Order: sequence, then structure tokens, then C-alpha cells
Amino acid sequence: MPIQKGNFYNTLTANRKDDDALKACIEDTVEKLMASDTSTKKPGILLGKVQSGKTRTFLGVMALAFDNGYDIAIILTKGTKPLTEQTLKRLHEDFGQFEEDNKAQVYDIMFFPKNMVPYELSQKLIIVAKKEINNLKRVLDDLTNTYPDLKNKKILIIDDEADFASISFHKEKESGLVEQGKIAKQIDEIRTKVEQSDFLQVTATPYSLYLQPDDDESEDGLFPPKRPAFTVLVPIHKDYVGGDYYFIESEKEGTAASYVYEEVPPEELEILKATKKLKRADRRSFKIEEVFTSPSTKTIRNSIMNFIVGGCIRRIQQEESGQKQENYSFVIHTEQSRSSHNWQEDVVNKLNEELIKIAKEDRTLFDQLVKDAYDDLKKSIELTDIKLPEFATVLQNVSKALIDGMLVVEKVNSDKDVKALLDIKGQLRLRTPLNIFIGGQILDRGITIKNMIGFYYGRNPKKFQQDTVLQHSRMYGARSKEDLAVTRFYTTRGIYEIMRRIHEFDNTLREAFLNGSHDKGVYFIRKDASDKLAPCSPNKIMLSNITTLKPYKRLLPIGFQTDYKSNIKKDIEELDKEINDLKVTASSDHFMISVDQALGLLDKIKKTFVSEEQGYEWDVKAHKASIEHLSKNSLDASQKGKVWVVIRTDSNINRKKADGRFSDGPDGGSGETARTVAIRIAEDIPALILIRVNGNESEGWKGSSFWWPIVMAPKNTLPTIFASETVNNNQ
Repeated sequence: MPIQKGNFYNTLTANRKDDDALKACIEDTVEKLMASDTSTKKPGILLGKVQSGKTRTFLGVMALAFDNGYDIAIILTKGTKPLTEQTLKRLHEDFGQFEEDNKAQVYDIMFFPKNMVPYELSQKLIIVAKKEINNLKRVLDDLTNTYPDLKNKKILIIDDEADFASISFHKEKESGLVEQGKIAKQIDEIRTKVEQSDFLQVTATPYSLYLQPDDDESEDGLFPPKRPAFTVLVPIHKDYVGGDYYFIESEKEGTAASYVYEEVPPEELEILKATKKLKRADRRSFKIEEVFTSPSTKTIRNSIMNFIVGGCIRRIQQEESGQKQENYSFVIHTEQSRSSHNWQEDVVNKLNEELIKIAKEDRTLFDQLVKDAYDDLKKSIELTDIKLPEFATVLQNVSKALIDGMLVVEKVNSDKDVKALLDIKGQLRLRTPLNIFIGGQILDRGITIKNMIGFYYGRNPKKFQQDTVLQHSRMYGARSKEDLAVTRFYTTRGIYEIMRRIHEFDNTLREAFLNGSHDKGVYFIRKDASDKLAPCSPNKIMLSNITTLKPYKRLLPIGFQTDYKSNIKKDIEELDKEINDLKVTASSDHFMISVDQALGLLDKIKKTFVSEEQGYEWDVKAHKASIEHLSKNSLDASQKGKVWVVIRTDSNINRKKADGRFSDGPDGGSGETARTVAIRIAEDIPALILIRVNGNESEGWKGSSFWWPIVMAPKNTLPTIFASETVNNNQ
């Protein structure tokens, strides 16, 4: 039976001015809900992206469901009061007219009335409950005991932010086993007690499709995705900015995105961490009165200056173009402990005090501080078609903003704090033109932060195993190109690289879903205790230690340095001889060798490198495992156990690019490069590209020639995830 577009849906979509793509998604979802038998083990799934409008979509689904016979919607939120409060405010905003017209009632389950009359119960009921045992007990009790007639209603259960930390899993502390969680059992109990119900999960992580309490064992590591009743993709709106901007486009020189990331020294994060004993940093390493001069706080100091100047630039641009002047936000999210938040608040407030003092008393220094930030932001603004205000105008506005007290610092580290900080739309309230938020776990996900142009991040991703660091990415969402031009993301190189790998992992699974290749399954593999390739349950991988493979993916060490010439002279000579001997037996510039020979070459090359930069360590173990796996699973049986080799010699390449980043393209260039050859020949087995670099000191090396290896996945590569570490081992 076709869906009916009635008063709820037509009114809601008209009021919100939903576009055709969003309405098509909503209608498709409801059609599938009505045609499918959904459950916690076989749900319908709405798959979107972080901060991409998933809530807007499922609220539209609810409205259309109400027009088509559903009477009750139960929304399950993450287990925090702030997210419940935010969801309630969104509901009152979207369904407020229906509440006023006595067509619908919206409640937090913990405040669900015990004396409702039939007139109220005849309306559409929207119940918000945290994914928490007591909340769900209340849901079950109200549906079965307080108002038993509700059992006969048609119910839609929506699990918001459904991922590993959601309803289906918990981890036993002693055994480490992942089992079906109590929350899922409670939801199943609710569903068995009511006459009709459907279950819709809303997630931003395609990884959740592979996380199941009843994963079948796999002999070769090939795991099929969960088979939901259906999956509908949430459309991405035109202003959406996500990981592609921060981790892919940012790697392209000559783009505004290439300036978005700025590195934080790990030592600075330690300065911003309060010790349990002192409730602040040790004064032997940092004195708060030196916050504006200490080299230990240079990046946090610069980040706040960039934020203040960037916010003022945007407000000037808006004023000059006749637009409404917006308020802007900056987020500092490095620790969960409240003592650290208190300390960071002290540090940032001290910075603000010193800035105001300098603005009043030392104009020479103040002018230079503003000029430094202006020049940094100028680099990205000038790569767009956006007009940059004159420095004198910016300087005047920054001075006024500080002296007039337009900068406010807020801690966001308790349920009470957040509830007080939310605006009428459930977003963090921007009280002044410049707002700095300091917080921990509450800022991890869900809470929407408008107009964020600065994100100073320092959470340790290694602590997040089955969760995804991308959920912490508060800088994702609707962003104008004007805001992006003054946006900066600050974190350590190690954290940035982990976030980049996780984004790549997420993208690979998403692409596999979009093109249908995920139906063939995804390989999840690791090395076992005997150093053999073995399957790895998707439930056990640590997202901070993964390598993702897909067609033509390149794996290569970056940011390394060679050892001194005298230390590696013999190793290089042995490598030269071995590689030249292999080449002599070949009739072209590319040829095959055995997997064992390829692995041996990588081991010998590894001995000639040293790691001087944190966050750039070469995971040679993952690269070797990738070669083994890709060759072992070749579709061409005659090539199994083999690897293509492409060699280039006498290469001159700078260790760093002109913008200061490390070189990552030794196999590129003009003409038929080693990379183009590898792409042409690597169909079923991987290619190992070996570039002999001269290593001149003038180019940033130590004066010794060396071999730079690149592993390229073949054309016919199924999505593959290699876990260097798993939950139950530390290999």
C-alpha cells in the first residue's frame, strides 16, 4: 500500500523547507518500514555522516510515520542528559505546532505523566529515553502497566547514534567477550509486549554494519556485513564539510584546506593537563603568569589569536556585505577530567586578561600579535574568491572586541552546565561574538556547536577501541566557504594521523556500501602470535591501529630520516646488489618476485631508516601483512605468492615540500612514472615500487642514498582492514 502524505508530514516539511532529496529519503524510509519486518537484530538503517542532518531526517520519518498508522515514537538517545535535552528541544521546535493543536505530546520518559486521560492518550506520543536501564524500565512499565491500552498501538522505535557503543553490545570486564547487551534485551522485551512495532537505527558509521553479537567465525577473515531489513542513505546537503576536507583535500598543496591543520607539540598537551595532586600543571614546567611568553604554550596562544582575528574578519565581511553578524565558537577538547578543565579555563582566561592588557598598554606588541594571526589566515583566504578586509580595519575590530569584553570562556563538563548552556534549538548558546568552550566527554558527540572556526583537540585515540574518533569531530557539519577560510584544526601529528586513518577506514566501508561491493564482504585480518595472517573479528579491532586497503591504495613510509651514511653504507650496498640482481633477470622495467623476497627487502630497508618525528613511525608490519594478504587472495591463481616490482633510480627529492610538510610522492612526476606503471600492471597482485633516492643533504637528508618503498594494492582488491593491535592482544 502506498504511503499517505498527511498533515504531519506536509506541515513539517513545509515549515522546515525540506528539499526534494531529503523528502525522497524520508518517504523511502517509511515505505520500507511499512513493507519490512524489523527488529533489533534486523533493523532498518538510516546511514548518514557525522553532523550531516540525521536528526532532521528521522524527525521527518516520524512525521510521515504518524500519517501512516504509527501512534507512538520512542527515540533512544545516548546516555547523557544533555543529549536528551537537545533532542527534546529539537522535537519541540519541529512538532511545536502539533503540540499546540493537541495533535501530539512530547515527553522525556522520566517525566511521563502518571495521570493522563484518554483525550491525551489518543494523540500521537513522542517519548525520549536514554539508552540506560532505568529509562527503559520506565518505558516498559508505562506501556504495560500504567497505560496498558498503549500496548495495542503501533510503535516506531528509533535508535539514534546507533554504533558499537549502542544497544547491542557490552564488554565483559573479565572475559573481554562482546555479548548481546542488556539494553538490547530490554528493547526486545518492550517489542514482545506490544502489538506492533518497528525498529530503525540511525548511524554515521558504516562500521556498525559489521558489528554483531553473533558474528560467524571466518576462516580467511572475510566478514559479510550485517543484513539489515533495509538501509537508506541520508542525503548530504550542499554545505556539508566532513573528513574529506580535513584529511584528503588538506593534503593538496595550493588549496585553502592545506592550511586547516596546525600541529600541536605533545608537550603542550601535557602542560594543559592538570595533575591530580596539584589540580594544575607542575610549575616547574609552566608558570601561568608566563602564559603569553612561554614557548610551552605557543600553539594554544596562537590558536586563540587566530580564532579572535578569524571571528573578527568574518564579522567585518558580513557587515560590509549587509549580512547579519554571526557569533563564533572555538572548542578545546583534550581531557575528560574536570580538574584539567578548570586548569585550562584558568590558562585561557589568563590569556584573555593579558591580551586585554596588551591591547591597552602595549600597542606595538598587540599590533604584531594581530598581524601574525592575520598573515596566517591570509594564506588560506587568498586562495579563495573571498575579500580579505584591510589589516587596519581588522586590528581596530580585534582591539574593540577584547576591550569591550566580547570574548567569553565556558566550561562544558557536567549535565547541569550543558543544560544551562543550550539555546532554544538545543545547540550550545553563543552568548557573545567570540565563545570558547572547554570540555570533555559531553562534547564527544551529539551536541551541536554552531559557527565553529577553531578546534583544539587532544584526546588520546588509543583509548577508543570499538568507538570511532570521528564522532569527536565537532568541526564537521554545515560550514560556509567563508568560515572554512578562517578555520583551523589543532592537534598532535600522532592524533591527526590516527584520525586520518580512521576517516579512510570509514570512507572505504562507505564506498563499499555505495557500490555494492560490501555484499562480497570485507576482510578483517591481523597477525597471530606465530606471525601468521589470521582473521580478526570486526568486534575486536582497535581503530587507532588499522591499515585500510582498497584498489590502488598506496602504502609508504613518510616523515622518516635515513641513518648516517657511515652506519648504513654496507646495508645500502647489499640492497643495491640484491635489487640489481633481480632486475638483471628481468626483460623490462617491471617484473615479478616472490612474496618472501618482497618481505625481505622491506625488512632490510627498515634497518636503514630512523624515526625522528612522533606520529610518522613506519608500520612495516602492516605493509608486509598487506603484501601477503593481497597476493594470497589473488583472483589469478598463477600469480598467487607473487608481487610485481617496479624500480626507479637516481631520484632527487626534497624530504619536505615547500609548505613544510613531508614529501609523499617519490613515485610520481612527469611522463610514465613508477606509479603509472604500477597502476597499469597491478590487477590481481600488489606492486612493490622501489625508488633509489640520492639523499642529498641539500634536500634535507643525511647524505646517503637509500631505497624508498611503496606498496600498491591491485585493481581487484576487496576492502581490507589490517589490525596491528586488537582488543585481546598487543601484537
